[in-house]
Amino acid sequence: MTKYLISFPSEAMVLSDEEFPIAAAAAHAVIAEAKAAGVYVFGGGIEEAIDPVLVSATGEVSSQIYPGSRLNGGFTVLELPTRKDAVEWARKIATACRCAQELREFMYDPAS
Repeated sequence: MTKYLISFPSEAMVLSDEEFPIAAAAAHAVIAEAKAAGVYVFGGGIEEAIDPVLVSATGEVSSQIYPGSRLNGGFTVLELPTRKDAVEWARKIATACRCAQELREFMYDPAS
């Protein structure tokens, strides 16, 4: 089976204070459904209050990250038999979160 990344940047989720807990509950329900179906691998939100660092091949740590690099918001990794299944799960997450989701496929790695 293939692993898929379903994600959104934090600025995509534009909800009122009243809507947020409703969307959060709906999103948690979809994740519970994915866990029950045995397709959930990992998920969460990026902690945006802590700045990222770049660790070089020599071990040097810098606050200068790759130009254009930007990772924020939330993500879920699911392991599914087909891309069509991944699109259906992305649709469920998009509906729950009330914002569009990006769908990406991980390359196969026989060691993982």
